[in-house]
Amino acid sequence: MKLTTLAVLLLACSSYARAQVDGNTIYGNDDRLDLSDVQSQAVLKLADSTIALFAAPAVTIKDGKANLSLESYGDRENLCPEEPFRDQLEGAFCSGSLVAPDIIMTAGHCVTSKDDCKKTKFVFGFSIADKGGKTPTSVPAGEVYGCKKLLGRQQLEEGADWALVKLDHKVKGHQPLKLNTSGTIVKGAPLFVIGHPSGLPTKVAGGAKVRDLKNGYFVANLDTYGGNSGSAVFNAGTGLVEGILVRGDTDFVQKGKCMVSYRNPDDGGRGEDVTCVANVLARLPHAEEVAARVAPMALDIQAILDREANAAASFDGGGK
Repeated sequence: MKLTTLAVLLLACSSYARAQVDGNTIYGNDDRLDLSDVQSQAVLKLADSTIALFAAPAVTIKDGKANLSLESYGDRENLCPEEPFRDQLEGAFCSGSLVAPDIIMTAGHCVTSKDDCKKTKFVFGFSIADKGGKTPTSVPAGEVYGCKKLLGRQQLEEGADWALVKLDHKVKGHQPLKLNTSGTIVKGAPLFVIGHPSGLPTKVAGGAKVRDLKNGYFVANLDTYGGNSGSAVFNAGTGLVEGILVRGDTDFVQKGKCMVSYRNPDDGGRGEDVTCVANVLARLPHAEEVAARVAPMALDIQAILDREANAAASFDGGGK
């Protein structure tokens, strides 16, 4: 991809207001869903191409299984009894997505150096797929990949934050996600995110939109937490990846002797920062093949997620 083309793409996702603090929060209703509460095959297929980043010592392979070192989410965060997902286990430190047969896209602050990359395991399938299921403590050994090379990264406090990792071998059983290669995104565009908030099993969260365009990133009201860093953010009208979740508001606040999620109205708070996918396009090999993969899903994904969130809320609090 020519430099001039990349510049045009970045300008399409740009203005020059300043970012604020790190962290994340809930905007309006808590829209997070376990995969067990998602019926849309289109959304589940997208989730199948997202990954959890674990510290290498937290993944032990034995007898064809990769055992995961996990902790109690409720205990670690001192969560109040009513807090969603408090009975689940956490372990991932960041999220990512498959964008080529052997390339993972994540946030730059998740993989800060070549040595850091070598100390990371990239795990598919850390999710709760069955209704009433519990956090998996292992995945098949073939779902775990290592880092072969850090292809590139950027980490600007008030701008883009991304990393591309070449895996130690090509991924089997998962398809690369489709990216928005046009560089065009507008205020009000509907969004959803798939990743690992607080290091939990995969969550899908919709009900969001683009609030503002910045220099190399945009701001949205996504329901995300630490651990969502590196998550793919999708356009709910097309199913294409628009960017990478990288920064946001505070995660938790004190309520008596325990903690609850920090909440804002849909139009409140500072918003969550999403690095535009245009920042990474020139670093992807065979960029023309990436462009050829782009095809709108022609589905009203936001309506699907809204319907499923309402159904999950009616069924015992949406997996909480």
